[in-house]
Amino acid sequence: MGIIGRNGAGKSTLIKIIGGVDFPTSGRVERLMSVSWPLAFGGAFQGSLSGLDNLRFICRIYGLDYASTRVFVDDFAELGRQLGEPVKTYSSGMRARLAFALSIIIEFDCYLIDEVIMVGDARFLQKCQDELFGKRADRALIIVSHDMGFIKEHCDTGALLHGGHFRVCDTVEQAVHDYESL
Repeated sequence: MGIIGRNGAGKSTLIKIIGGVDFPTSGRVERLMSVSWPLAFGGAFQGSLSGLDNLRFICRIYGLDYASTRVFVDDFAELGRQLGEPVKTYSSGMRARLAFALSIIIEFDCYLIDEVIMVGDARFLQKCQDELFGKRADRALIIVSHDMGFIKEHCDTGALLHGGHFRVCDTVEQAVHDYESL
């Protein structure tokens, strides 16, 4: 599902609520499948710990083998020696690379994608897209973006968030049309 709306409409906030990072001011969220936190969300990092220590923590929580997971994260995030440094010393791009790598080591049923994952060079962006849209093509995705081409390419359902109201449209094209008519 692609969710579109103007700046400030609440798209990123909605993704954080669905992912359990933030809580709704009213109502509740029911998850009938495993749902990721927003991809590339670095807010869960303990800044004074190294990237490796944060990785160890995630491995413990989700019961992942540390050695094989580290190999994947080393290769995917391409942070080199910085992985052993405190996360608070990372640039925003480095944090996003680590957060994305940590997000995809866990096989969720649904991945939450905020347009903020569109960071890094073209090669890194391609690696992210291969992981999400290739290797995990059978998973549910909820994507928020201003890139209408990206939404049209990757989504088969569209929704519009405007004026505090969320409306699922019949087609992605209808959601795009309604957004462009605002």
